[in-house]
Amino acid sequence: MTATAVSMAQGTHGTDKPELNSKGEPVVKIKDNAPVDLKAGEMIKRGDALASGVKKVAVEKVMKSPAKYADKTVAVSGVVVRSCKKEGCWMEMADKVGGKSVRVTFGDHKFFIPLNSAGLNVAAQGTFKTKILPKDHVDHLINDDGAKFDNRNPDGTVTEVSFEATGVELKKASK
Repeated sequence: MTATAVSMAQGTHGTDKPELNSKGEPVVKIKDNAPVDLKAGEMIKRGDALASGVKKVAVEKVMKSPAKYADKTVAVSGVVVRSCKKEGCWMEMADKVGGKSVRVTFGDHKFFIPLNSAGLNVAAQGTFKTKILPKDHVDHLINDDGAKFDNRNPDGTVTEVSFEATGVELKKASK
């Protein structure tokens, strides 16, 4: 099956020519965070294009030793566990269903993903960071966006290992 790229709603304003992907196929345009109903093999791209030659790492491996990967550009892949229900401004991803997950952000809201991205396969590039999230931000993520934290500190903060993605590709699994 041929994969179709789905891109952000930008580009060919006022022209009759559709944008084409590298295979000459039309790129499907959707609003940044609009829900999608992808067919097997279709893809959504957000942010910067994923570069070849970037070191690939497993989320579970990084979570065992996050300092080793801090601030180094790496590639990760897996499945979207859950995502922000309000804006599509973050997601949790794991190497596989039921695996250890990491919260993925997209810079300072540089791009968004569809609100119904949970369950899609994902490939991403970016950097791992460890930071303390303040209590009010943690409360917002939990109450407004559906985030889950297993390691909340007694003062309500969370020491979080997260992944800041510069680009992502979301794809429905082929059957």
